[in-house]
Amino acid sequence: MANFISIFRIFVMFFAVYLIYSFEGDVNAYIWALILTIVAFSLDGADGYVARKLHEESKFGALLDIMGDRIVENTYWILFAVMGWLNILFPLIAITRGFITDTIRSAAMEKGLTPFGMQVNPICKWITGSRFMRITYAVAKVLAFVLIVAAKIPGIAYADTIWSVAYWTAVVAIVFCVVRGLPVMIEAKRVIEG
Repeated sequence: MANFISIFRIFVMFFAVYLIYSFEGDVNAYIWALILTIVAFSLDGADGYVARKLHEESKFGALLDIMGDRIVENTYWILFAVMGWLNILFPLIAITRGFITDTIRSAAMEKGLTPFGMQVNPICKWITGSRFMRITYAVAKVLAFVLIVAAKIPGIAYADTIWSVAYWTAVVAIVFCVVRGLPVMIEAKRVIEG
């Protein structure tokens, strides 16, 4: 069930992106896209909760969750750049960080380590795996993506204010993206050669 949720949220996100891209400036399409964006990110938390409740935790499930996260977040970053809402550096940074960390984590998985279990240094472990950092990063991404979509709904009240908050939240999210990737890179040599 948890793995189904992980995959289903990708389809929810694709439909939201389709609505934004194909019906540019359509109020109803953007409102539905906003709702679906919220649903897609809500399902991200739901898959982990269901996995724990139904005792379905697995390495495959952890990989599926990370894969889903990458697909969803990178698709939104790319969409926002294609639409001209954000600078191309946002998706380039997120995608590059994802390729680097996921390659290193794949090497760790070959040695029997989980994506977050590969960290040994307590500071690195806290930055990548602590509940606080994971939730803070997730909240920054969700707020950025939801607010960016909301700010672009034609005729929405306070669009400029919503956009300003959305933009700076996106900056915070991309900084978190880099900061949470650094410990994986720092410990890469030990994981790969160890």
